[in-house]
Amino acid sequence: MKENSISIGGQAVIEGVMMRGPVKVATAVRTPSGEIEVETKDIVSFLDRYPLFKKPFLRGTIALVESLVYGIKSLSYSAQMAGEDDEKITDRELVGTILLAFLLAAVLFIAIPTGAAKLFDILTDDPVFLNLMEGVLRLVIFLLYIWGIGRAKDIQRVFQYHGAEHKTIHCFEAGEVLTVENVQRHPRLHPRCGTSFLLIVMLVSIFVFAFLGWPSLIERIASRVLLLPVVAGISYEFIRLAGRSENFFVKAFSWPGLQLQCITTSPPDDDMVEVAIESVKAALPRELILAGTPDYIAKSRLSKETVSDAENADSPALQQEAHHAG
Repeated sequence: MKENSISIGGQAVIEGVMMRGPVKVATAVRTPSGEIEVETKDIVSFLDRYPLFKKPFLRGTIALVESLVYGIKSLSYSAQMAGEDDEKITDRELVGTILLAFLLAAVLFIAIPTGAAKLFDILTDDPVFLNLMEGVLRLVIFLLYIWGIGRAKDIQRVFQYHGAEHKTIHCFEAGEVLTVENVQRHPRLHPRCGTSFLLIVMLVSIFVFAFLGWPSLIERIASRVLLLPVVAGISYEFIRLAGRSENFFVKAFSWPGLQLQCITTSPPDDDMVEVAIESVKAALPRELILAGTPDYIAKSRLSKETVSDAENADSPALQQEAHHAG
């Protein structure tokens, strides 16, 4: 068994999983009828068109924006397949959604913490101390946000699909055949998880913003927004390193993010793992899928037909017809 050197990543969506491979992004969803439906699209990356931005500390911001775009599109597709939305998101709606998400994040994680940190000037007016308190407040708000959304019943299923995503990626990276049994043996925590990335962003921002002085509120908000690409770039490089490094200090710094994933991931059902496997299969070149990997899409359709036949057999009309025939 040989470990795979190709990195894949993804996210949980509504009743499904999105996976991003080297050249394709695929979203697999379990529909209300029980079938697995998959949408696959070619990746057209800004980084491939402009290789200059592939340089370390530059690629992080671009990768983050692209992940956000693919993530929102996959969420839209999954909502349609799960029967929660009738229309596909338009490009204008996509841009509006991203801008709204950025605005809300700026208010929640930038404006509120830096404004509230002013309360600590009764203790000292030292700018480093106030900036550190701002960072602590930002971290507390982030943790409360994660804890809060995790209490919603619908989000719990998303967290289960999140666990299925991680387990399936572990199984692929270990070079094993993608079966439900193999996948379920793997851990649901992964060092390259988006949850860990966001926590690293919070921690890195504390150090980056600590020595910026303490100007007016507007200037503080502006400086945080302008330096977001720097924070994202540093955090992205660390997450890439954490995914392949055995260094003790890297693992120690990654540990809090892994523990936070205990909230944002849950043990998945086998049906959820089947969806995650089909997402990985669709996102990767066919030659990377090991022989013996089952076709869970065909299985889901066969199961639907079996249930449909059973329901028809139990219908009063067919029972009466069978009685007369007898």
